[in-house]
Amino acid sequence: MENSYSISQNRDEQVCFCGQISATRTSWTENNPGRRFRGCRFYGRPDACDYFSWVDPPPHPRYKSIINGLLRKANNNGNEEIKMRRLLKLHQIVIGAFMIVAVIVHYVL
Repeated sequence: MENSYSISQNRDEQVCFCGQISATRTSWTENNPGRRFRGCRFYGRPDACDYFSWVDPPPHPRYKSIINGLLRKANNNGNEEIKMRRLLKLHQIVIGAFMIVAVIVHYVL
């Protein structure tokens, strides 16, 4: 995954160390899948502070196992979809080539 979190809006806003309203994010790491936390809105930029606070309690090990399994399955399904699209494109090319050959053979013979 490119990012290990997603950002959402939250009415229960808190101010981080740099004086800005903190952003509520959802972790999608293997250790904390689906767990929400608050952090500096400017995370990843040089002017960001180190503010961090969990919103949710630690997930149960079974929950982590289920969510991580579903995430892996969803990722694999995404890969399968890409493979199927490539296969469909190849199939269309082969059929198009077959049709061209059939037309040429028809007019030549």
